[in-house]
Amino acid sequence: MTTLITHPIPILALGAALGSRVVSPRLVLAGMLFACLPDADVLAFKFGIAYADAFGHRGFSHSLLFAIFCGIFAALCCRWLDSGALKAGLWITLATASHGLLDALTNGGLGVAWLWPWSEQRYFLPWRPIEVSPFLSGFFSPRGLSVLLSEARWVWLPSLAIATTGLAMRLAWRRRAMEAAG
Repeated sequence: MTTLITHPIPILALGAALGSRVVSPRLVLAGMLFACLPDADVLAFKFGIAYADAFGHRGFSHSLLFAIFCGIFAALCCRWLDSGALKAGLWITLATASHGLLDALTNGGLGVAWLWPWSEQRYFLPWRPIEVSPFLSGFFSPRGLSVLLSEARWVWLPSLAIATTGLAMRLAWRRRAMEAAG
């Protein structure tokens, strides 16, 4: 999955659907950043850590425990995020966990270590429609374009639908409220 392009899109879409009264722009932006954070584990390759190791790619940083720790950190920083602690913690936990969920929908790699440290087993979801990204070997290739098209179909378009549906619903509610008041 193309980290800086695709992983933040569902969080942005959900934030747009809910609106800034529910989720502050700072919290949405932080969520987008935390949705990308698990792939910082690719730095492990520079230190000789193998893909399949617990600290390798799609290992501990893709786990639910890592997402929860990120949420706890966000709860502690909630004032900076213009949010309450519970909302900030849940939003960032969801954003971070969304990364592993999307990776588990890809058709390649070794799977996601969701249950680390209790288990180093890697998981995929039963339905895996998204082409795995050639990020580490030739992203700018015909295969890279194929991956982007796959991500557009399975992530970008559904995210756009969520954002526009949420926006439309909020506008309709606002219109009804204005009609009722005036």
